[in-house]
Amino acid sequence: MRPYLRVSNVFENRIDATGMKEMDFSGVFDRYRLEPGDVLLNEGQSPHLVGRPAMYRGEPADVAYTNSLIRFRANTGLLPEWALLVFRNHLHSGRFMREVRITTNIAHLSATRLKAVEFPVPPTAEQHRIAAALDIRMARLDAVDRTVASARRDLAALRKAVLLDAVPEPEQWPAHWTATTTGKAGTVELGRARHPNWHTGPKVRPYLRVANVFEDRIDIGDVKDMDFSGVFGKYRLEPGDILLNEGQSPHLVGRPAMYRGIPEGVAFTNSLLRFRASDDVLPGWALLVFRRHLHAGRFMREVRITTNLAHLSGARLKAVEFPVPPLDEQRHLVRTTKQRLASLDCIELGLDRATRHNSALRRALLSEAFSGRLVPQDPADESAEELLKQIRMEREAAETERKAARTAARTGRKAKVDTIPPLSASADDTILADGEQATLPLEFSS
Repeated sequence: MRPYLRVSNVFENRIDATGMKEMDFSGVFDRYRLEPGDVLLNEGQSPHLVGRPAMYRGEPADVAYTNSLIRFRANTGLLPEWALLVFRNHLHSGRFMREVRITTNIAHLSATRLKAVEFPVPPTAEQHRIAAALDIRMARLDAVDRTVASARRDLAALRKAVLLDAVPEPEQWPAHWTATTTGKAGTVELGRARHPNWHTGPKVRPYLRVANVFEDRIDIGDVKDMDFSGVFGKYRLEPGDILLNEGQSPHLVGRPAMYRGIPEGVAFTNSLLRFRASDDVLPGWALLVFRRHLHAGRFMREVRITTNLAHLSGARLKAVEFPVPPLDEQRHLVRTTKQRLASLDCIELGLDRATRHNSALRRALLSEAFSGRLVPQDPADESAEELLKQIRMEREAAETERKAARTAARTGRKAKVDTIPPLSASADDTILADGEQATLPLEFSS
């Protein structure tokens, strides 16, 4: 049994060995064993993260990798640090996104398509200079990202504290509050299932689904429609209805938002649950209770996992505790809590701006580096053409050895390569114009 890295371990410029798994690599460990300097790229991810790269620096030792990752091993004359920067530039410029293929909602970047992606190759000495200059600047931007991430964690803790202050644990509810359940505080309904036969029909209506419902926000940028003949009245939303995610990742299941009448005449599907408050419950109070349950992890205790998706059934939601203060107290708690949360939302907007600004700086910095404007060029450097010739010779020698080994394996004889054919003429052996960077098709393992 050997430990291995997978996509969940590889972040941009960082490998997190937490939660590493093991499996049997008998007879193939050498093939998949990582060496310091190997660059790992996410093969399958969300589209904007596919190709996310990090360098393996030897820790943890004796580790392999799975097919959720692609390994790049640099040839002689190519710095692993340079390769990492090239891939980070492709990630942030969106270059990798142009090569992805989508299957079952996951974007994939195959080794074959990655091999065809352009790869600039300056002289080795210039690689050193650019990598050194970028290392300092990128480290500062990475530090900003860590600071923002830490602030977001603090903000999440503050938001949870505000919600728990408004809606405490059941044992802390005031005596004059009514202790009941969600099913008794209002009605809970699951939305309508989708079906190919209902894509068209006489009563086509827009509907909301899980992709539209975020915490305290409904996004109407991508609203679908289907035929609701004979059942639209049952599934039509009314202002004040609370929609909760029925199926989601475990920490987001039950994510609630209030429908406030926009868009008009809209229904909902069975990826959502609808709560319609009774007369003694304000919709705003219900939203506050559900947001509290989301952040306190209360909904997570009710989920059931199927095909990697967490589900909160209507029956289980109905059984979740629900406090009902007097209406005047509900109004007061909703108003004061909304004000406190609004101040936290302003802070979050500031963090969002910082993230966007930092990302723009990173893209600009990488663009400067790969346009040759970050560090001065040295005429005394070995030419990139010579470096490319060395790399091609190394590859052809390696390929000759591999072919000999395969032949020996087929015949049962041990292969020994005594000579290596000279470098064949190549159409790539051309003199580049001043300022033009040499490029190289590279080899990857997946």
